[in-house]
Amino acid sequence: MKIFDEKHIKNIVLVGAHNSGKTTLSETMLFEAGLLNRRGTVEDRNTVSDYQSIEQEREASIYATPMHTEWRNYKINIIDTPGLDDFIGEIISSIKVGDTVVAVINGRQGVEVGTEIIWNYIDKYNRPTLFVINQIDHPDFKFDESFNSIKSLVGNNAVKMQYPLIVDGSQCIIDVLKMKMYKFGKEGGKPEKLEIPKDQKAIADALHNELVEKAAENDEELLELFFDKGTLNENEMRQGIKAGMLNHELFPVFCVSALNDMGTGRLMGFIDNVAPAASELNEEQSEEGETINREVGAPTSLFVFKTIQQPNLGQITFFKVKSGEVNINDKLINSRNDETEIINQLFIMDGKERQPVTKLTVGDIGATLKLKYTDTNDTLRAAKSKITIKPINFPEPRIKKSVGAVAKQDEEKLIDAIKKIHSQDPTVVLEYSQESKQQLLGCQGELHLATIDWTLKNVYGINATFTKPKITYRETIQRSSTASYKHKKQSGGSGQFGEVHMKIEPWNEGMPEPEGFSLRGKEEIELPWGGKLIFYNCIVGGVIDQRYLPSIMKGVLEVMEDGPLTGSYIRDVRVMVYDGKMHSVDSNDISFKIAGAHAFKEAFLNANPKLLEPTNELVVKVPEEMVGNVMTDLQSRRSIIQGFESNNNYQILKSITPAAELYGYSTDLRSLTQGRATFSTAFSSYQPVPPNVQNELVKEVQKEEV
Repeated sequence: MKIFDEKHIKNIVLVGAHNSGKTTLSETMLFEAGLLNRRGTVEDRNTVSDYQSIEQEREASIYATPMHTEWRNYKINIIDTPGLDDFIGEIISSIKVGDTVVAVINGRQGVEVGTEIIWNYIDKYNRPTLFVINQIDHPDFKFDESFNSIKSLVGNNAVKMQYPLIVDGSQCIIDVLKMKMYKFGKEGGKPEKLEIPKDQKAIADALHNELVEKAAENDEELLELFFDKGTLNENEMRQGIKAGMLNHELFPVFCVSALNDMGTGRLMGFIDNVAPAASELNEEQSEEGETINREVGAPTSLFVFKTIQQPNLGQITFFKVKSGEVNINDKLINSRNDETEIINQLFIMDGKERQPVTKLTVGDIGATLKLKYTDTNDTLRAAKSKITIKPINFPEPRIKKSVGAVAKQDEEKLIDAIKKIHSQDPTVVLEYSQESKQQLLGCQGELHLATIDWTLKNVYGINATFTKPKITYRETIQRSSTASYKHKKQSGGSGQFGEVHMKIEPWNEGMPEPEGFSLRGKEEIELPWGGKLIFYNCIVGGVIDQRYLPSIMKGVLEVMEDGPLTGSYIRDVRVMVYDGKMHSVDSNDISFKIAGAHAFKEAFLNANPKLLEPTNELVVKVPEEMVGNVMTDLQSRRSIIQGFESNNNYQILKSITPAAELYGYSTDLRSLTQGRATFSTAFSSYQPVPPNVQNELVKEVQKEEV
């Protein structure tokens, strides 16, 4: 296979909402370039990109799929990404290695919430972006509405490169850069290139002039040239458009029919001629603060943006060459763990098809097999290099489930499998909760979870169960209380004796020291589960020896790890041990530990104990016309609305919502809004549970204990 240099490699990432036509567009691009003799379809389950069984079953992209094509002496690497935000990890990692993002818009719907979510990451990575309004030949196509929705998303820097037109019953595209009309037959494909009709000339001229001005704004030399001549030629316009894309201040808008191959060739020509190459992107800094030298002669560095497990092949590792070049048998160091990896094989991947190559140069995207120590987000570098590519910060899980194996003997196998899934998709998180004694699986939504379940069954042969996780409540008190306990045990020889008197109070930051006691000592303990225990030695006259105070505190802490109400952790209490008795022979550490525990438990139950529940900051982005339904649903979940703000045609609702009420929210919100809303959550604080809810929770625990 031909090896391309860094100036002739273009890496594009197809993004967009579900059903916008990304997979169909990628298939048509491969066909247009002659790499395919026949185009597949999503419905026939024979496209290059959606080749995995689960994608074919669901007729939707789930994984980001790298492919490539060649067009007019350029190599175009294409990554087709999923459209559902449940798989945002696949999308983000692809944007990270893309040179140009191609945002595909469903011409019947305009910019949808899925595209808006993706735009946040495009904007974060400052990637050059062009928009493609798809389905120009559909009866319900709405070009103006779609274009206006793009302007609402990115502002006035969205600029029309083309607009669609029907002439004598034929689908046409007016191109305002080349100032030509392309006329397509019913089968699509190569169009007739014609002059712009007279009745469209004024419209096309106005759009052309707007494009000239936008192009000139992004380059000082071009701006001076524009002022001198009053216009720019086509090559000068290309230069200005590229500069605007690199500055993230100009967003060309094209229109196509991906299904019927209308406008695809012109789009690919623009990618070749104008879209930035990897070598032209703005400078990138390494983790060490050094500028990454994007030259062939620089020390090699690869960024691993994706890994997958393939039956009979093992792990396939996808990477972008960030500097230098990589050859077969190169030895590279993983910057995360300092392990050496040998690149035994190199491939260009087109879906599931592998094309061997001997080397890849800076800017290119490729793959290798069976690396031992490397996962997604890692940097592989030459031994003499100290470069670490900045890793991707993946979003936190939006839902969590308790996970377990149906067959108990598969538990260890299940944990290993989920760890492998995490190494491929860092948005899948597994953690063990010591408090709830559960393995908790975090992911981005119910569809994401269904994909994980499918992978466990079909790739690893494990049947798993996913259940509602236990809510990690906290217990505390609302008033002060005193109690005493005498522990006495005699069974021949030395016995056990310890008597403890204590007062407990609610603790909060900044409160004054307790009054009415002689304070002899104070320990302030930051509890691992949050909050504090403040423990005072108020013993006078030596009624309890100083050496027994740590044992009393240990007894208190044991009760705090298993609260009397629901067995939850106790927090934010202060304890004053002010009296007691000891025996010269029978007193010992265990006696005072037991006495301290019993005294604390009795005092706790008499101090108006209160259950606290975890609450989350919940942010919901919802279309304006659906706000009412979402608000009603939030109120039914005991949410406290913090406010809302407008964002184009959306409302952003902010609330504090109990974690117990968020189970299943992903599915419910999707149902309420036909998939047009999205949300994010983050832990907020522990707040008191309403009395009726507390009573129900305590009753449930009591039933379980019977």
